[in-house]
Amino acid sequence: MTFLDILYLSLRNLREAKLRATLTTMGVIVGVAVIVTMISFGLGLQRNTVSRFKELDLFNEITVFGRSLSAIASSGFNKNAGNANAKPQAERVGNRSLRPDKTPQRALNDAAITEIAQIPGVAYVEPTINFNVYVRSNNHALMQSIGGAVVPNPSSRFKEYAAGGMIGAPLSDEAVVDEDFARDFGYEKPEDAVGKNLELLAPNKDDEGEAPSFFGLPLEDVETEDAARSSRLAARTFRIVGVLKTPENGPRFRGMMPASDIYIPLQAARDWTLKYRDNLSEVALELARESGAIGENETGGYGSAVLRVTDPVLLTDVRRRLTELGFGSFSIVDQLEQLRTVFLIINATLGLLGGISLLVASFGIANTMIMSILERTREIGIMKAIGAEDREIKLIFFVEAAVIGLVGGVVGSLMAWAIDGVANRLAYRFILKPQGASYIDFFALPAYLWLGAILFAVVISILAALYPASRAARIDPVKALRHD
Repeated sequence: MTFLDILYLSLRNLREAKLRATLTTMGVIVGVAVIVTMISFGLGLQRNTVSRFKELDLFNEITVFGRSLSAIASSGFNKNAGNANAKPQAERVGNRSLRPDKTPQRALNDAAITEIAQIPGVAYVEPTINFNVYVRSNNHALMQSIGGAVVPNPSSRFKEYAAGGMIGAPLSDEAVVDEDFARDFGYEKPEDAVGKNLELLAPNKDDEGEAPSFFGLPLEDVETEDAARSSRLAARTFRIVGVLKTPENGPRFRGMMPASDIYIPLQAARDWTLKYRDNLSEVALELARESGAIGENETGGYGSAVLRVTDPVLLTDVRRRLTELGFGSFSIVDQLEQLRTVFLIINATLGLLGGISLLVASFGIANTMIMSILERTREIGIMKAIGAEDREIKLIFFVEAAVIGLVGGVVGSLMAWAIDGVANRLAYRFILKPQGASYIDFFALPAYLWLGAILFAVVISILAALYPASRAARIDPVKALRHD
């Protein structure tokens, strides 16, 4: 018999038992639909997570760590401090705690920043300077976080403004604020803040605290008291030139650079942190100088910096070079590898749960084939009597099972696609839309998934037909011809 003859016989046999074949196919349809729906949900979750990272502009940037001032101070007295084999400690960068891949061995000073910037594939390096300080503007005084920014700055966080624009020059006394700043400091609109001044406030280290007097007699003049009180605060004034636009439903920050309420030129931020160190930093600096770890005129460098690569493909090579230079680094790719492992486990679990339903359907296929043998015993005997080989008898049953698997796989994949679409719209209608969120596709249905599901259904169906086909091929034609 030719393959077309075998296919014709298989389809004829399925048509003669329409109800049984339909119910068996329904089992395959449900199994495939469950598998595809579950795995597509896991893939959609993974895709949305990765796209979120891309949206945050995290794949092109690395946080570089140098030896902290406290580590430098300790190294002068403790020879075991700063061991390269020691487990790296988590470092505080803005509001985030990041753990470098290795313990830094070098200070991240200006010379190191220049050296890192020369690594092939590095677009730019921006030292991280963040501090909290009281800010006065528009007759309001509030604690705000200040960040130093390189000018000009190619970072994606400085792309969209509600009013104004970016700082004009690296040494200018200009600042960029966010929309929350404008609202908290009493500006009705972001445009109202542009052109206004803000003051960074700190204790005046030049004030000795002595009350004005005349030959030892204190002066009680009110104006003199007000002047003395105001002289106790040091202030540096910046002019607001831009108000960053805050995304309605998006993240407040983009990239690895910590988010701040106010951004000022990097040099201005550096000068402020050097002049107004906290007490612990002053102690660490003096200890480092006393031990000879740094010179009298050195300041200990930066705690960290953000490095941007020209192409994400170069990220691994750049990190390897940073390690060779003695710096630690952190990249979101480290977390992404862990996430991929988690998603692999999730997808495998979801696929296993869906596979159980298809396994149950395979028993239905085997049952259908066995019942077909009992009904067609005499027909099988006649075919063998006129010269049909055992291989051809088996092939008939295999083709019948494959047709059931193919139809069930195709219809099941279409059903899964329909379920995904309905679930997405229900989620948007009853969950996302009431919260003001945009539409999100929670499912991912790539071609390899539904093609693989169809192929898997066909393979499972053929495997389920192994025993019935073998049993049919072993039928004795003489006994089969006597069968009623």
